[in-house]
Amino acid sequence: MRARTRIRRKAVVLAAVASLGAGLLAGCADDGNDDNSSSTEGGGGKTKITLGLFGTAGFEESGLYKEYEKLHPDIDIQQTVVERNENYYPALLNHLTTNSGLQDIQMVEVGNIAEIVQTQSDKLLDLSKYGKESDYLEWKWQQATTEDGQTVGVGTDIGPMAICYRTDMFKAAGLPTDREEVGKLWAGSWDKFVDVGKQYQDKAPKGTTFLDSPGGLLQAILSGEKDRFYDSSGEVIYKTNPAVKDAFDLTAEAAEAGLIGNQTQFQPAWDTTIANSKFAAMSCPPWMLGYIKGKSKPEAAGKWDIAQAPKSGNWGGSFLTVPKSGKNAEEAAKLAAWLTAPEQQAKLFGVQGSFPSTPAAYESTEVTGAKNDMTGDAPIGTIFAEAAANIPVQSIGPKDQIIQQGLTDNGVVLVTQGKSAKEAWDNAVKTIDNALDQ
Repeated sequence: MRARTRIRRKAVVLAAVASLGAGLLAGCADDGNDDNSSSTEGGGGKTKITLGLFGTAGFEESGLYKEYEKLHPDIDIQQTVVERNENYYPALLNHLTTNSGLQDIQMVEVGNIAEIVQTQSDKLLDLSKYGKESDYLEWKWQQATTEDGQTVGVGTDIGPMAICYRTDMFKAAGLPTDREEVGKLWAGSWDKFVDVGKQYQDKAPKGTTFLDSPGGLLQAILSGEKDRFYDSSGEVIYKTNPAVKDAFDLTAEAAEAGLIGNQTQFQPAWDTTIANSKFAAMSCPPWMLGYIKGKSKPEAAGKWDIAQAPKSGNWGGSFLTVPKSGKNAEEAAKLAAWLTAPEQQAKLFGVQGSFPSTPAAYESTEVTGAKNDMTGDAPIGTIFAEAAANIPVQSIGPKDQIIQQGLTDNGVVLVTQGKSAKEAWDNAVKTIDNALDQ
């Protein structure tokens, strides 16, 4: 799941009251107005288009709203933001089910898109009439397309996997710091990655661990698997899929060896470990760079670098959908298509780090020349484009996030707290199965 810092422009930011972890959809928070849509008119008699978002999508930070409003003087863009998806999504699902309280544009995270496509597509506009299919990665376009060919969401970004690491801490532990040499240490194998962690821990700076969290490692390993929790026919297979159990056991091994911090990702205590430089490496899709920057102290700038992950994978990525019930559905669809077109996605990456789901953007100067304050001169656009080229086409299901959350926040994190790998697995399975039965 993509975790982002919050947007402030014209935003109503709602409090997050439950844990984020890998994206459990728990709790409920209002994500929009209680009427059937937004007002037809904004300030000065303009047509108001509202967006319901979670996290920091980056549209504001990259200046895209202002640019669109300049191109369309009669349009006024406003947004409502819920910081965390587990508070945003249940409310969105409820609003879609009742067909009320919806914004003109609603964001949907990739872990939820299958459920939206399967159960709510009749409430959403077919955006194939507005977005250009050939602009997008084929697998990304298909994730939001129904069996009868309606495309109910256009992709905002993807999350090609890499590893972010602290060069100063690697050096202190006697490990190489050059990104090419670092990548060679674990190329092709997550087992090698864990072995590097053991080398780090032998000479680690006092009070640090190799990795930030068990959830981050498990997520990264599973991000490179074609079949994870569901098979291509839509059957739940997480308990019988060897790839899932192997990933869980390897993460548990790393936790038992003391290589991983005992925090749950995207919680305040985990944020503190970033600020206080308590770990040397982390699973790092592009959007994570923005999170690192937002939670780090100024002196950490330039001390990070990025290496290729042991295997390519995808973590995160969202879609924009347009409810049919909106008073401004036509104008909203045009805005959604414009915001996710290659030119705008390139600008978004240059500012926010959200990696484009449109391959044409990969050759743009905004991508090839992109830099990040935390990683200095690292050619982040080139690094992530290379990772994106090898992402497997994954089978995703309607409850992917519930399963992922159960494996992390109700599973492997327990190993860092003294539970055995078996106890952690059994607890995760019980939690997941109870959630799936509801």
